[in-house]
Amino acid sequence: MPDVLHNNNLIVFLVLTAGVAAVVGLFVALTVFLGPKRPNEIKNAPFESGFVSKTDATQPFPIKYYLVAILFVVFDIEVAFLYPWAVSFREVGMLGLISMTVFLAILAVGLYYAVKKRVLEWK
Repeated sequence: MPDVLHNNNLIVFLVLTAGVAAVVGLFVALTVFLGPKRPNEIKNAPFESGFVSKTDATQPFPIKYYLVAILFVVFDIEVAFLYPWAVSFREVGMLGLISMTVFLAILAVGLYYAVKKRVLEWK
């Protein structure tokens, strides 16, 4: 009986996903075909936060920007894993605690390595 319920949920999920994809595709197509197309010099000019850009947009950035961005994403994902674990802490028990401790220890080692390599320092 649980397999039947699981399969029905999967079919409902797939139908809903297909429906959402169809609606999104329809709106994108309508925007492309029916939207106004009046390009002019002002619309085609580069725009950055309300200011006219002073340099080329394809200018290379220092590697520190990418490292900080990657660290931000890693610790943002960490929070995404911590919240469901905290909610289901009683159900997962000691195995969940050990797993999360190992996960956080690996992240702490990575953060320690980044600090030792002075990735987070700005000059």
